[in-house]
Amino acid sequence: MSRLSHTFGCGSLTLAGTLDTAPGTTGLLIVSGGNEIRAGAFGGQADMAARIARAGFPVFRFDRRGIGDSEGENRGFRSASKDIACALDAFRAMAPQVCRVVAFGNCDAASALMLASGAGVDALVLSNPWTIEEGAGGAAAPPAAIRARYAEKLKNPREVLRLASGGVNLGKLARGVAHALRPPPPPSSLAQDMAAGLADFAGEVRILLAAADRTAQVFEVAWQKGDPRIRRCEGAGHAYVEPEHRAWLEAQLLEALRA
Repeated sequence: MSRLSHTFGCGSLTLAGTLDTAPGTTGLLIVSGGNEIRAGAFGGQADMAARIARAGFPVFRFDRRGIGDSEGENRGFRSASKDIACALDAFRAMAPQVCRVVAFGNCDAASALMLASGAGVDALVLSNPWTIEEGAGGAAAPPAAIRARYAEKLKNPREVLRLASGGVNLGKLARGVAHALRPPPPPSSLAQDMAAGLADFAGEVRILLAAADRTAQVFEVAWQKGDPRIRRCEGAGHAYVEPEHRAWLEAQLLEALRA
């Protein structure tokens, strides 16, 4: 296995990509979230790509327009469909044995794939999709998540003792309880657009949620209840940094690749 750097066209612009080679006929296209370069946060995506390739599946990563080594203006995830489609073409050209592509995105990369109806790939693994409208003030924990956290605390004798002994800020607790009792917010227009885009995708879909991540919690409130495509990783944060959570994520990806 080896890692090859590559440039490819996106209209009149040149984008940068990296292929981790492997002989498999199913490949993984990794779409970076936020303003991450293709190495991913702290090199996590690069390490994951190497492990997936060692399992026999080629992996292609890329910088979208205006990010990292790619030319152009960074117009955000809502305008990334062309970048994803061009990266898919480049992947197929560099690994011509590949006849099936699974795309993976975390956070707004997952949202970009949903808005683009998959942008031509065969299957989707969507992690912690971003459903917060621009200017909405960040990913505050939804009332349902706060209620679940309080219920968990009440099961812990130490937390009950802290409350009984005055070790809890009652003003902060009261504000938290008030927020927990609010009704859930209406779905954002972004979430509705994502749902419409995903409805036009005919391939297999997995939605992965890191249970301790606020972005995932906000998504779950905004999304269709009981969606059978959702799989949760209990205790995991947004980037699955703990070894057991990282192993869970990679197992999900390998299962999708082997399907």
